Amino acid sequence: MDNPRPEKVAIVTEVKERLENATSVVVTEYRGLTVSEMQELRGQLRPSGARYKVYKNTLVRRAADEAGLELADHLVGPTALAFAEPPEGEERGDVVSMAKALRDFAKAHPNLIIKGGLFDGEPIDADGITALADIEPREVLLAKLAGLMAAPMQQFASLLQAVPREFAGLLQALIDEGGAPGAPAEAAESDPEPEVASATSSDEAPEGADESPTPESDGDSEDAVADSEEAGEEE
Repeated sequence: MDNPRPEKVAIVTEVKERLENATSVVVTEYRGLTVSEMQELRGQLRPSGARYKVYKNTLVRRAADEAGLELADHLVGPTALAFAEPPEGEERGDVVSMAKALRDFAKAHPNLIIKGGLFDGEPIDADGITALADIEPREVLLAKLAGLMAAPMQQFASLLQAVPREFAGLLQALIDEGGAPGAPAEAAESDPEPEVASATSSDEAPEGADESPTPESDGDSEDAVADSEEAGEEE
């Protein structure tokens, strides 16, 4: 730019600062849009905090070159730029809401053409901007993230509540099965060991013993019968 006028220098400086500070920049062609439609678009972008500005392509190209950013390919025809600038006290602008507003407005007003732009200083095409518009709003994503983080804590709390219930159930089962206090005494009363001992004393006989009556025992009983018969005859 040879011997630029001060006002042009000021515009280049302004555009350069906006390009460097914005989280995302979208280049649009507004040929065919009326003044009222341009105002309507600015109103739809306002809730996202985005700025929609019309600059001369030559000045934007000079500002982009000074900032080391690639925008020259999109700077053809009547051009306006949407800047997703961070609100005061924040580090990033609301790129998703800005992209949604531009996409929705372009659907209703085909004369607005989204060409491409920058995202975190890197070139992005029209399809990339549409993909940004399809992302759920920040509040929804934060709510889902909070839900995912809370789920393990809820499961852990449920586990802590289940442990006492299961322990009580096991304890009751032991009581029902005779495992309650005092059960060892009852078990001692029904101890089967004496039966085992008696079975051993009756089943295991000394070696050499005969299980059938001995001949001597049979002879003693016959002698006793004979003695009683003899006594009767003497009388």
